[in-house]
Amino acid sequence: MTGRRTLPVAVMGLANLTFGAYGALCLMTVPQLLAARGVPQVTIASITALALMPTFCGFLIAPILDVRFSRRAYAIVFGLLAAGIAFAVMRNLDSIGRLTPLLVTGFLAANLYYNALGGWLGTIVPAGQEGRLAAGFTVGNVGGFGIGAILFMTLLRGLPETIGPLACAAFIALPMVLLAWIPAPKGDRRSARESYATLLHELGVLIRRPVVRRTLFLFCLPAASFALTNSLGGLGGEFGASERFVSVVAGIGVTGSAIIGTLFVPALVRRIEPLFIYLAIGVTGACFTLSLSVLPHVPAVFALALFGQNVFQAAAFAVESTIVFRSIGEDNPLAATQFAFLQAATCLPIAYMQALDGQAYDRGGLHAMLATDAGASLLACGLLLPVVLFWRARRRAMTIPPLPAPVLSPE
Repeated sequence: MTGRRTLPVAVMGLANLTFGAYGALCLMTVPQLLAARGVPQVTIASITALALMPTFCGFLIAPILDVRFSRRAYAIVFGLLAAGIAFAVMRNLDSIGRLTPLLVTGFLAANLYYNALGGWLGTIVPAGQEGRLAAGFTVGNVGGFGIGAILFMTLLRGLPETIGPLACAAFIALPMVLLAWIPAPKGDRRSARESYATLLHELGVLIRRPVVRRTLFLFCLPAASFALTNSLGGLGGEFGASERFVSVVAGIGVTGSAIIGTLFVPALVRRIEPLFIYLAIGVTGACFTLSLSVLPHVPAVFALALFGQNVFQAAAFAVESTIVFRSIGEDNPLAATQFAFLQAATCLPIAYMQALDGQAYDRGGLHAMLATDAGASLLACGLLLPVVLFWRARRRAMTIPPLPAPVLSPE
């Protein structure tokens, strides 16, 4: 065991395929299957919204990932639990009363897997390799979603009633094989004497860390949320796009574009400070969003819009993950908690911008929605730029040693 080779840093992040695949089951496959059974769209939307709750509030129980057992053990347990619940979900599609709590519980397990994996990897990534890890982590999330969105329906339609769900669950669990080749950091297993009273004290210390407060402030503003990725899928009719065209673009094009969006991040973060890359992505993406207002409403423009929005969002996700991984550091006793806390903050602007975009669409149509989303991003970037410049200046002032006092030679 000691001679086992470890994976490249970027490949380690692909273990996140499990989380992305479960997301595809909840957000793509189950809604399609329910619609085929005649379930009203308002009911499907409510179920989906409830299923997403753990992505926003799952960090509240993430502290268990830093207590007693290793993060490797937690990742294995919650990953397998998510796969098992996925099987149960697909066997209970005819019972909304059982389906909804299963989806929520499964997404909670998948989210805890995501946080345990992120906290684990954040403590072992070598300095300077955070960008590669973040790119692999994002590709795993997005790639798992895209592959699952296409594969699950194929398996469920083409295989027997029991075998299809079992094959889907196996696909969700399969990427966890990579965990066997990821090293566990020293001190990953915490002592049994760790109590929740001590843990709550440490959480207070976590909130008071300057790097955590700065990162929270950065992520809570919609500088690079690109919430339109969650709204454009239902607006294909505005561009004259058929349902089949929307499905193909969403299943294949979005995955490819999102992977492309992460490829340039590792090279950039080695040369440019991630905070400035993050703001540059927000400004460039907002300008792209505004340009959509002057283009004709045809299917090709719909594909361009969905492609572009996902490229920018994936790039923003990769930079966000880089910032989070760099904030963790080695031997952090609250690595998984800090990872979960900061990643939850990235979901906040997506949630409220989706609501604002929807209100703008109801009042002024597609043009108002595009202007609202882009305007909020440009405003947030404008507010953050002087703050980021101040952070950099203060950090440089703290790292530059004072000049030695001049030595006066005797005359």
